[in-house]
Amino acid sequence: MTKSFISTPSKPLATALLLAAGRGERMRPLTDLTPKPLLSVRGQRLIQWAMQGLQRGGVKNLVINTAWLGEQIPQHFGGVLVTAGQGPMHLHYSQEGVDFGAALETAGGIVRALPLLADVFWVAAGDVFVPDFVFAPEAYARFESSPQLAHIWLVPNPAHNLDGDFGLSADGLAPNLPKLESTTAHGGALSNTLTTGPTSQLPRYTFSTIALYKRAFFEATWCNIPAGNPAGVKAPLAAMLRAAMDNDAVSASLYTGAWTDVGTPERLAALNAIPAP
Repeated sequence: MTKSFISTPSKPLATALLLAAGRGERMRPLTDLTPKPLLSVRGQRLIQWAMQGLQRGGVKNLVINTAWLGEQIPQHFGGVLVTAGQGPMHLHYSQEGVDFGAALETAGGIVRALPLLADVFWVAAGDVFVPDFVFAPEAYARFESSPQLAHIWLVPNPAHNLDGDFGLSADGLAPNLPKLESTTAHGGALSNTLTTGPTSQLPRYTFSTIALYKRAFFEATWCNIPAGNPAGVKAPLAAMLRAAMDNDAVSASLYTGAWTDVGTPERLAALNAIPAP
């Protein structure tokens, strides 16, 4: 079967990818007929908040990957996002559901979209609400000239992930911390630091899903899936990130603005209980 975009497209290549292929199992029944990124949050589609943030950051070409009910996303947005006061942003789609019948997980999906992406590109999840995050061109340029392969944004641990995901060192690297040896501290509250070992004082934070990556991170040495993922290999991203962290190849920043992983109907309802500005 011929896949949708194995051949390299004409330039300009996209400088951002939004992940929108997941089933949204925990959001059922809301996602039985609607893909989670198209659920309404404060007057517009959830994914559109991230799209507009990227647009404000100067992104002119964006890739969106799709799978579950994925045809609804290009049907809704078409080929160009027009927002008042911003230049048009051209939209491209990596249709994993059409090509392979299901989502390819995070790393598999990124590699699938790689022929559409520039050498440095943003990645964010289409189901995370982070309305004030600045996709700054300065951050893009700084990362582009750095030796790191990835730069991730971390957030303070939410109630549903109190143990956190990754560390943040004083020199701006994201160390691959081992699992917590103790889950309680002061008054029974969960602690976000390790209790023993050389990194015992490093804080643990939650991965926001927002990151900058270099194409080299998804090529040989770090990733054994060919660019374009023609076989539709499903692969997670966390193991790749941890291996790169072990080689000081991942830097990080802490973001303390509004951030919600819209993973349950209750979190969605809580967001919509606050009126849009």
